[in-house]
Amino acid sequence: MTTQTANPQQTTGPRPPLRIFVTILHLAALGVLGGAIFGTLSGLLGAGLGLLFVFGIGVILLVGLVYALFGVGWFEVARVGGLYGVPIAPLRRRTSDRPGFSGWLRSLGRQTIDSRMWRALANFALACIAGAIVLRLFWGMGWSAVFSFTPLVSDENITGPLGLGLSAGWAPVIGILGVLASAAAIIGLALLHRVLSLAIVVRSREAELTERVRTTTAQREGAVRAADLERTRIERDLHDGVQPRLVSVGMTLGLAQQKIDEDPTTAKALIAEAHTSTKAAITELRQLARGIHASVLDDRGLDAALSALAGRSHIPVNLDVRMDGRCSREAEAAVYFAIAESLTNAAKHSRASEARVSVRIREGNTLWARVEDNGMGGAQVQPGGGLDGIANRILAAGGTFRLDSPQGGPTSLEVNVPCAS
Repeated sequence: MTTQTANPQQTTGPRPPLRIFVTILHLAALGVLGGAIFGTLSGLLGAGLGLLFVFGIGVILLVGLVYALFGVGWFEVARVGGLYGVPIAPLRRRTSDRPGFSGWLRSLGRQTIDSRMWRALANFALACIAGAIVLRLFWGMGWSAVFSFTPLVSDENITGPLGLGLSAGWAPVIGILGVLASAAAIIGLALLHRVLSLAIVVRSREAELTERVRTTTAQREGAVRAADLERTRIERDLHDGVQPRLVSVGMTLGLAQQKIDEDPTTAKALIAEAHTSTKAAITELRQLARGIHASVLDDRGLDAALSALAGRSHIPVNLDVRMDGRCSREAEAAVYFAIAESLTNAAKHSRASEARVSVRIREGNTLWARVEDNGMGGAQVQPGGGLDGIANRILAAGGTFRLDSPQGGPTSLEVNVPCAS
């Protein structure tokens, strides 16, 4: 079965008159509010540049300007998508895979040059200009309507448009023509707004496919990298943990076999030691298997799997999971292993005494999780390390990864994974 995605720029059938009316209302509202919004943005820009070297106040204002521009762009994308019913992805903040302050600066720079945000702002500016013209046309329509009733109050010559002297008998004709011309111009602006919005805000089919290919390539690379790291981890755990223990069991049983006739007591002690080591090896293998596949995740869901994980943790875990329903297996598995690795790092490396895990299903059908510990901080994504494995596993699932771990702590890790069905 083949699924086809419709081109968002294509529409079927005539546009309903109600949508044209709603578009006119949008333009009128933007004509009223647009000047105030752009005045505020211009004020932030001017104040930021003017106070740039005054105790960093200008820097704060310019950073606020970037977030304000993003807010306006996000609103414009949502407005156009809702108004015309096109499947357009919401405008999202640009992020960076680097942790800490440098990662934040990198994401801020990416946001500043985000072409999609600037296209939305350009469309918003054009809509505000069109809205101001619509307001003038409404005024002209009202004036024309009133002008058409001039013969009821005067039968003398009157002053018409452009200061022309006219007989009162011409007033109804000019007034009706003015009303019709204003209405036609308003409807024309509404139609023009639709054409420009779909051309500017909604990406072309080629751009959409290019972005989809880029995302798929990144996910594939993340999946391959995550698989390599997982294979390396399993090999390391087997080589450093289970394998030496099994070798020790074999040597102990060999010694017991040699002494079983001449020194049965020592042989029994060696067999008991081998039995204890065997049980420890079985426990390590069970834990290693949980790291590869958590069966409880399939059977009872993410909430139960995280409860079992918190119960096995070496540090106390405050677990707060609020999920209505379940996500896909891939999304839940990615979040589960990210939390498991984070708790392991908190217990082994950060000297944390407690951790908090929060999980939610957010708007937009996204599975969000946050792990925070009170350790010493300073965690960084190192190639081949546990955090690198988390980042690649989340990327492979189509999600985002954010680490904040200043020196001295606390360390927090947030992941967002699309909760596809």
